[in-house]
Amino acid sequence: MSASAQVDRFVHDRLPPPEQWPQLRFDAPELQFPEQLNLVQELLDKAPIKGFTYFPMLRSDTETVTYAEARVRVDRIAHVLVQDLGLVPGNRVLLRGGNSIMMALSMLAVMKAGLVAVATMPLLRAKELGDIIDKSEPAAALCDVALLAELQQAQAAHPVLATVIAFNAPVGAGEPDSLEARATDKHGAFTACPTAATDVALLAFTSGTTGKPKAAVHTHRDVMAACEAWPRHVLRAGPDDVVMGSPPLAFTFGLGGLLIFPMWAGASVYFPGKPYTPDGMAQLMFEVGATICYTAPTFYRQMAPHLKALAAQRGKPSLRICVSAGEALPDATRQLWKDASGIEILDGIGATEMFHIFISSPPDAVRRGAIGQVVPGYVAKVVDDQGCELPVGQVGKLAVQGPTGCKYLGDPRQSNYVRDGWNYPGDAFQQDADGYFFYQARTDDMIITSGYNVGAPEVEDALLKHASVAECAVVGVPDEERGMRVKAFCVLKPGASGDAAMVKALQDHVKASIAPYKYPRDIAFVTSLPRTETGKLQRFKLKTA
Repeated sequence: MSASAQVDRFVHDRLPPPEQWPQLRFDAPELQFPEQLNLVQELLDKAPIKGFTYFPMLRSDTETVTYAEARVRVDRIAHVLVQDLGLVPGNRVLLRGGNSIMMALSMLAVMKAGLVAVATMPLLRAKELGDIIDKSEPAAALCDVALLAELQQAQAAHPVLATVIAFNAPVGAGEPDSLEARATDKHGAFTACPTAATDVALLAFTSGTTGKPKAAVHTHRDVMAACEAWPRHVLRAGPDDVVMGSPPLAFTFGLGGLLIFPMWAGASVYFPGKPYTPDGMAQLMFEVGATICYTAPTFYRQMAPHLKALAAQRGKPSLRICVSAGEALPDATRQLWKDASGIEILDGIGATEMFHIFISSPPDAVRRGAIGQVVPGYVAKVVDDQGCELPVGQVGKLAVQGPTGCKYLGDPRQSNYVRDGWNYPGDAFQQDADGYFFYQARTDDMIITSGYNVGAPEVEDALLKHASVAECAVVGVPDEERGMRVKAFCVLKPGASGDAAMVKALQDHVKASIAPYKYPRDIAFVTSLPRTETGKLQRFKLKTA
């Protein structure tokens, strides 16, 4: 095995013991990797071999950066990290910023230098950043100037973070110590660190749907293996594609979809100058000529009327693929978007712990109600509490193996996620005879009422088909008689009244749509639902509401 290039062994020394690791599978020819592997060298330095040299790679409202130009800029930032800061392979570098060209280039420079990228969500506050600093012990941080205040507050309380360098300072703001200013003085190619394939590239902190984020460790091989699975066999992007989307680069759904996978395909990515809104994203789809979009189901639902109105005026946009992941995609949302755009959403389920999507089918192989089939390179099964595979059609826990798998940084919850070599993402599924997987709920969100299993997403889908419901979430609440009862939280559309008549109308609607025992006995009307920065619903907050 190739020797590790990472001098700082902090992460390696905190990996789970070997007996708690998932079994990794590299069955396909495209999943055979050399022992020495640096993912940025593969994706960026070797772009000329693939003919991508002068293709656009990163776009914004103010500039377009080719693959060749990106390499020069990444090399300059890498020189700053090594020459100016004296960082050595294996050191952690915290990255804080929204989706921007500089954020993307900085992440690539960190990994090219053999350092470990620790990307953080833009909306995190000082306390949450402090928890991440304590967990990862970064030697330095690269931070968007607009987000400096919270990080500096966290740094003051956690001095293990020695250096913070800002980027994206306004032009003419006089920031002589900014990352851009430092990088301008650096010249010459930066030779990629000769990392072993099993050296660590990044720490990905989970998005907090349970309220307790964990740090998932991913190696250079993990990321390259992910490129050879879902993007190759399902997404099938190409150099002519222009990608846009809302998930943050600090979220592996966004890092894969909005940086790593486009680079693998020679495509380009558009980053907006400000956060997306539903109407703004719909407008930009036309203006930038986007062909691939990544966002969460809620955003597709909110965008649909705006896109439909624009399409009536301007014709269909250039979109060809719309990817949904991060949470369950209700069929009502799928059909609403299809009516507005003419496009069948490409659904998928993945996990931060697995890096990206492992169950998904291309639009031409969609089966209504199903997320899809297992992505080539992975295997999946539905099992009982003892890990025994269940017959077709029975609801159980999802177990997955593939070329990526869960490796938490120093966390006892590793043994909850990985058992007998299988990854347990925490989802309840059933599988049909053709290998299609049907999502039921998070395993801790299954509602067992009077002996019946009720999946919250099924009830939510029924509610969303009512003309008055804009958004909804369903949870189980304790009930002395039934064990649990179904409770719905609904955001109504403008003009609809959240009164007793609406409660009865929604209950009757659900009873007429799915088995009557699944109807919500309690309905609360709210103005918004609690979500993470990546758009995932935080059901645990509703269970105590």
